[in-house]
Amino acid sequence: MRKNFRLLHVAGLACAVIFTAVTAHAKDITIAFVGNSMQYPYDVAVAKGFQDVCKKLGCKTSVLDAKGSVEKEGNAIDDLIAQNVDGIAFIPQDSAVARSWVDKAAEHHIPIVAVATQVGDPDKVPLRQVYSKLTALVTTDDVLAGEHSGELAAKTLPRDRVAKIAIVEGSPGMSIVRQRTEGFRKALDKAGIKYQIVASQPTDWTADKGEAVCQNMLTAHPDVDVIFSQADDMALGCARAIREAGSKATLIATAGGSRLGNAAISNGELAGSVCTRPELIGRLTANALYDAVTGKNAKKAQFITYDIPAITKANLSVCPAEW
Repeated sequence: MRKNFRLLHVAGLACAVIFTAVTAHAKDITIAFVGNSMQYPYDVAVAKGFQDVCKKLGCKTSVLDAKGSVEKEGNAIDDLIAQNVDGIAFIPQDSAVARSWVDKAAEHHIPIVAVATQVGDPDKVPLRQVYSKLTALVTTDDVLAGEHSGELAAKTLPRDRVAKIAIVEGSPGMSIVRQRTEGFRKALDKAGIKYQIVASQPTDWTADKGEAVCQNMLTAHPDVDVIFSQADDMALGCARAIREAGSKATLIATAGGSRLGNAAISNGELAGSVCTRPELIGRLTANALYDAVTGKNAKKAQFITYDIPAITKANLSVCPAEW
């Protein structure tokens, strides 16, 4: 009995030592997040979730702003590797170019997580595939998001003729542009809708560019039935263009759940969108990096996502705005 007590006492001391070591180690861990552009509310929300989790875990964070530049993003990741940070997360501005950054981090044995978009040639990488050298891809399931938007659109489109649809895309070079469109079309095809994509133009993810693109589309195709915006921000600008043109086009978005986007749904300017939770993405990203750094989870190429309901005026409460 006394021998068993001594064993338990020793085991307890060992656990205490291990706990102390882990706690001390957490204070020495630094994980970094490189945003596409911290002028975007989405990126700010991701950074907030990222920092909140790290604070609770006891680690340190470094948040860098690539300011919409692929070159600056690459330089930022190079600098973080040179500083030997413990883990890196970033939003790939160019899915193809980003592969070289991931390779370099892997060579230095630094866990790296892609946020919101795939790594690899956006025209060749299979949907939902995670590049093998990534610790994880933490993202909205953009194929599914596109499908939900397509389902919303299908409810409004005519069945007695070929419907005309215009698509307001995100930035060229990002895999999510293709994914959201493919999901959107998949839902329309499944619903048996006859349609024609009469226009499809890229943007820089801003409301101003969304407004300009929609003005062009409405001038060229004043009888368009639905405009599909690949994010809330462009949809807000597009709503202004629709209003100014006196158009009857229905506006559908995805990557929604922003404060302004939810307000646009509430007042009827936007028919519907798909819930996106960037703060949650930031939290999931920080947890994935921390687990990789501490050895709690050594898995590679994890696909990490979350629930994304379609949202309309009838169910806005299911998607509290995070950005």
